[in-house]
Amino acid sequence: MPLLSELADSSAAAIMPHFRAAYTVENKRSSGFDPVTVADRDAERAMRALIQKTHKDHGILGEEFGPENLEAEHVWVLDPIDGTRAFIAGLPTWGTLIGLRTLGIPSLGMMAQPYVGERYAGDGTSAWYEGPIGKKKLKTRPCAHMADAVVFTTTPALFTEPERAVYDAIERDVRMARYGTDCYGYCMVAAGHADAVIESGLQPYDIVALVPVIEGAGGVVTTWAGNPPADGGQILASGDPRLHDQLLERLSAAAL
Repeated sequence: MPLLSELADSSAAAIMPHFRAAYTVENKRSSGFDPVTVADRDAERAMRALIQKTHKDHGILGEEFGPENLEAEHVWVLDPIDGTRAFIAGLPTWGTLIGLRTLGIPSLGMMAQPYVGERYAGDGTSAWYEGPIGKKKLKTRPCAHMADAVVFTTTPALFTEPERAVYDAIERDVRMARYGTDCYGYCMVAAGHADAVIESGLQPYDIVALVPVIEGAGGVVTTWAGNPPADGGQILASGDPRLHDQLLERLSAAAL
């Protein structure tokens, strides 16, 4: 869909002047740390303006400026910088998430990383990559057993005590775990370089764009209770449905 690329272009133009540059970081929380920068806000403004110009009847749900016309058949779900902590630390493991929800179901999505020039996109039935190594279709890899799995999470520190206990038990049984991947973890599952992402506390704008990418590549995304993931919360994304079932069985002990 051309608009996906146009939205990614517009967000990149707003973000890149600020990456690894001097700017003020604000904290959106009165306690804890939830950073936001001028790059987040400028990028979302740019994407909103383009959507409103081309599709006036569409709704928008963005991280920085909230909901607009959520009753619409088509609702764009935007996270201008997923991984703001990585962004402010100068790490390139952040990305712009651009998702489309049709009648409430994630139907189209892209993760765009303008610094390294990579884009991962999908429509639920197929998924594709474009970047420095060319263009190719995305396909998850087989992984039938937890002992063979590579698993990602942002950080175990985000889990509640019951969630952490279940996650730690899983981590002990998998081949390898990596932290701090943010949206890139999901893309690596879609690309067949990893096997699962286990997260909690997600908002819709953290996951809607990634669902069509993983599902289009042959993977599965649900909540820990096995429900549709579009509203966020406790999320499990797996490249192999067999692994997904095994992980769900373990995660269900802490599912909400």
